[in-house]
This record gives sequence, C-alpha cells and structure tokens, in this order.
Amino acid sequence: LGDVTPEFKYYFCIHANETLNRLEQTSKLVIAALNGHTVGGGLEIAMAADIRIAKADGGKVGLPEVHLGVLPGTGGTQRLARLIGASKSIELMATGQNLSFDEAKNLGIINQIIPDEDFSAAALEYAKTFTPPNKASFAVGAIKRAVQSGLHMGFQEGLALERELQQQLFRSEDAAEGISAFNEKRKPEFKGA
Repeated sequence: LGDVTPEFKYYFCIHANETLNRLEQTSKLVIAALNGHTVGGGLEIAMAADIRIAKADGGKVGLPEVHLGVLPGTGGTQRLARLIGASKSIELMATGQNLSFDEAKNLGIINQIIPDEDFSAAALEYAKTFTPPNKASFAVGAIKRAVQSGLHMGFQEGLALERELQQQLFRSEDAAEGISAFNEKRKPEFKGA
C-alpha cells in the first residue's frame, strides 16, 4: 500500500467491491473455508460468501485496518454490520480487535467450525450437502437470491420476489421429486433440474 497512489487505492477498492458483489449476487452458493488467519481483506472476501466454515483452532478473524489509519474499504464496514449489528461491528473495527474462530462463531461471523483432521476434505464434503442428489440446487440458488436481493428491498417487494422465485421452482423437476418423496415418505433424489 505504501508504493501506490491514493487514486490507485481508490480504484482497487472499486474493483474489489464489484468482485465481491458478484460473489454475493451469483445464484451459486459460495462457501468460504477459513484455514488460517482471515483478517483485513481476507475477512472482507469471506464475508461476501454465503456461508463461512473454519478449521478448529485454525486462526483468527478481524478487520484491523484502523491500525493502518484506514477503514475496511472493500465492503467490510457494510457486511460486518449486516452480519452482527452496528454497535458490535463498530467496536470491533474501531479497536482493530482480532477474534478466535470460536469467538467469531459466537457472534455469527462464522457459521460452523470443523475439526482439523482433514479440513480440506471435510470442507468439500460439507459443500456437497448443498448439491444434488442431497439438495435441489435450483432451490438453494433461489433461497440465496431471495435473501440477498430481498435485503435491499422493502418487505412487500421481498415477498413478491419470493413468490416469483417459488413459482419458478414449482415448475422444476426437483420440486416434483421433493413433493413426491415427501408424500411417499422417502428420501428425495434431486437432479438439479
């Protein structure tokens, strides 16, 4: 950061914002697997993911930019406040405090902590639980879209979006399979169709 101009830093922030916004807006579920210290920009990237899992005793998280005389400028101030509320996020950013993964989980920054025996394999297995045949991938994507887009709408507009997405899902093969499996008291076999 010491070798570039303020203008370069400004455009870097714009590019980072656009990139992280794309992570949030894709219909694909984005899972951040934290396997080491996740501070500053690393946490800002992780917060743009839909779900954050972490390796047990694998590191710390935080937004310590205040120690550099700046703020978390690639979405950190907005995403952390939406995750844990304004007061606690201001406190964490203004102090520059880093948290253990356990502390971050208790605050709602991290969703799950996974034992460290084979974290990479466990993270992949966790991700597979959201894909066919385990889950209807279109439904997972629609849930994400309803939440991400709905947060930026009024309540009634969010409900309208939810109804539209539900109508689209009712036309899918996976919805027919899920309803049939429920009625037949069996486990559904989703195909992503």
